[in-house]
Amino acid sequence: MLIPSKLSRPVRLESTVTRDRLLQKLSAAANYRLVLIASPAGYGKTTLVSQWAADKSDLGWYSLDEGDNQPERFADYLIAALQQATKGACGRSESLAQKRQYINLNALFAQLFNDLTAWHQPLWLIIDDYHHITNPAVHEAMRFFLRHQPDNLTLVVLSRNLPQLGIANLRVREQLLELSSQQLAFTHQEAQQFFDCRLTAPLAPDESGRLCDDVAGWATALQLIALSARQGAGSAQDSARRLSGINASHLADYLVEEVLDNVDATTRRFLLKSALLQSMNDALVGCVTGEANGRMRLEEIERQGLFLQRMDDSGQWYSYHPLFGSFLRQRCEWELAAELPAIHRAAAQSWMAQGFPGEAIQHALASGDTDMLRDVLLQSAWTLFNRSELALLEQSLSALPWTTLLENPKLVLLQAWLMQSQHRFSEVNRLLSRFERECTCGIDTVLQGEFNAVRAQVAINHGNADEAERLARLALETLPETRCYSRIVATSVHGEVMHCKGDLTNSLALMRQTEQMARRDDAWHYALWSLIQQSEILFAQGFLQAAWEIQEKAFVLVAEQHLAHFPLHEFLLRIRAQLMWAWGRLDDAEHAAREGIKVLKGYPPQQQIQCLGLLIQCSLARGNLDNARSYLSRLENLMSNGVLHSDWIANADKVRVIYWQMTGDAQSASHWMRHTAKPAFANNHFLQGQWRNVARAQILLGNLSQAEVVLDELNENARALRLMSDLNRNLLLLNQIYWQTDRKAGAQQALIEALQLARSTGFVSHFVIEGEMMAQQLRQLIQLNTLSELDQHRARRILSEINRYHRHKFAHFDEGFVSRLLNHPDVPELIRTSPLTQREWQVLGLIYSGYSNEQIAGELDVAATTIKTHIRNLYQKLGVSHRAEAMHQAQSMLKLMGYV
Repeated sequence: MLIPSKLSRPVRLESTVTRDRLLQKLSAAANYRLVLIASPAGYGKTTLVSQWAADKSDLGWYSLDEGDNQPERFADYLIAALQQATKGACGRSESLAQKRQYINLNALFAQLFNDLTAWHQPLWLIIDDYHHITNPAVHEAMRFFLRHQPDNLTLVVLSRNLPQLGIANLRVREQLLELSSQQLAFTHQEAQQFFDCRLTAPLAPDESGRLCDDVAGWATALQLIALSARQGAGSAQDSARRLSGINASHLADYLVEEVLDNVDATTRRFLLKSALLQSMNDALVGCVTGEANGRMRLEEIERQGLFLQRMDDSGQWYSYHPLFGSFLRQRCEWELAAELPAIHRAAAQSWMAQGFPGEAIQHALASGDTDMLRDVLLQSAWTLFNRSELALLEQSLSALPWTTLLENPKLVLLQAWLMQSQHRFSEVNRLLSRFERECTCGIDTVLQGEFNAVRAQVAINHGNADEAERLARLALETLPETRCYSRIVATSVHGEVMHCKGDLTNSLALMRQTEQMARRDDAWHYALWSLIQQSEILFAQGFLQAAWEIQEKAFVLVAEQHLAHFPLHEFLLRIRAQLMWAWGRLDDAEHAAREGIKVLKGYPPQQQIQCLGLLIQCSLARGNLDNARSYLSRLENLMSNGVLHSDWIANADKVRVIYWQMTGDAQSASHWMRHTAKPAFANNHFLQGQWRNVARAQILLGNLSQAEVVLDELNENARALRLMSDLNRNLLLLNQIYWQTDRKAGAQQALIEALQLARSTGFVSHFVIEGEMMAQQLRQLIQLNTLSELDQHRARRILSEINRYHRHKFAHFDEGFVSRLLNHPDVPELIRTSPLTQREWQVLGLIYSGYSNEQIAGELDVAATTIKTHIRNLYQKLGVSHRAEAMHQAQSMLKLMGYV
């Protein structure tokens, strides 16, 4: 809930001096990205801008205080201000902000600018008191805001200091309009108008001019002079002499003598107590001061000119002038020190009664009343947690004694979820272990179920599947349907456990159940997580088309619920890249991986490892080893920093081992084999992947029998668990072993089975990555004409991709090869006496490589009819009548030259 006064323009007072010279400067504001009005307190920044903004409707106003250093709170108010300015045009951004569905302010502002593309009128956003911002994250976000804001939007910033917004750069590019304290200082004419409005006995122009000079045109000093003269505390000249040379930092003594000491004791106490409220209305003031009619008292103080300002047109919200308010709060701490805790308690109670738990917590903290803080948290902490007010919750829970937490298990549960949401898993276990040891109060079964749910989540994050399953089952047995969030968590964890244990059927069912529950209760992160898990399971089962369809559902959810900037979106893009790579759609795979890296911008670079591995896979499938090496260097640097999950390590090892195999780097493979950890089992597709890395390294090192033992066991497990994608991959490595050990029949059978599995998986790149060895075998299978029509088509597609990416297209039939062939003593006389042209040799090479007529035409960039002519000519010269005979003749020539 937002405080309305923070989003309201200050009410323009009738006696305010109209400053035409400054308003004239501001009339050009639309030509600039930023209007900066920077000066010390009391120079009339807010008053001036409220005058200038009076006739503007498409304008949002946001008044800051110390609490706005929290990025989430800052975002809420800034977007709410623009919502007011645009009459609701930023609905998607507002929804993102309210649900905390953004990774940082930059991501949220990017969506905000998308919302504003439909808004074409001039638009104004005023941020007052920006000097309260000290959080670097907010400064960085506002620099991003200024770089990318729409051209029709002008940002107006009011601050006591020069804000960290890249001012110098904007100044050089002439995108900055500045007003400083020198320009804001009153002129003699403005001072005359000021006193004429406030003093019953007007001052002569030369006298008001001298007074203005004495205080260097400082508006607050002029106001104090007028106040002093009205109250009869001395002449305006005496007051001016006392204020001469004074500034905001030395004003306290003057304000005590000239203001506080000149009001009655009741008003003095009212001022000091009410000043503890950054903003106030009738109910808040009444609760804090004990006054029966706080509104009437505020109106009286306003009439006395005691630096009170209305914050909205309704007249319900007030605040003290920032300079005066700060002074009053300091005096309150000195004069009413004994009463401070009670005043803060009263403020906290009133804020809670009006539905502002965040403000209530601030006062409860200031009061030092841990019992009140406890009660506020018990009532509203989960609301704040769901709004991602994590820093405030962390501060509040830290302020509570451990004994208070022990007596209130719900707060311990809250602290555990707070730690878990920030990935501080080890701290969660320490917290809960200590709680279990020391807790003496009873915990009902429902609360115990919620504790079990959070512990189950931590256990699975740590990779402890058995413990996670035990805790998830316990949670589901004891949690009622009303504990929606904890039941969603426990169901999701149970499904993930089944996934890790290789029970894909039950895992898929549980993840579908999780999705339904999460959608019903608007737990969109868990809905997306469950869809991603479903896609991974279907991929492992070999149902890649079904996996793709689930991914499509997930992308729709990301768009509908504005989840594009969250790390889970990177996970989705990553599994999309894996699927595209498997299908041989390398451009699409690479695009998805790069988009995943973009999502992770602003996160630790280590999180890019998975997508980086996919970029390496794309380079390897294309045969671009230089590019792969460049990416691999980055990946290895990232892997050397910190501890990684075993699945991440296995995926990184996969691309490293394939690269070593393609470059013949046995030394690196040998070093890796000596130092890498071997999984104890291979009962899920994660563990199958690392064992497959081991087998590939063993093949490279010539340990073929050991690799065969590993692959036989992997295949046994894969068949038992229906891990069809893993079986498809395993068979391709087994094919290598059979081929290298001259067991050609076994190699052919393994390849045929792999092609048959590919009917379901759609695999292409897994074949392509094996290179020329695979190409030779596919050529033979195609010549034998024993494959089904579907498998024959896939074999030709794979062969075409190998030829395309691995540069084997027709290299055997280049000019050098032809020259050596024609000079060979055993070359057939027909070939020697009827030589083919160079283009006909190229066409023969492509026929041997498995290209169709259309593919040959595309490869050589000529018409299909031209290719038919070339084929007819080379058939005549070779003495053959059809394609199979031509391929056999080509193979004979290659064998003659020692290539086959």
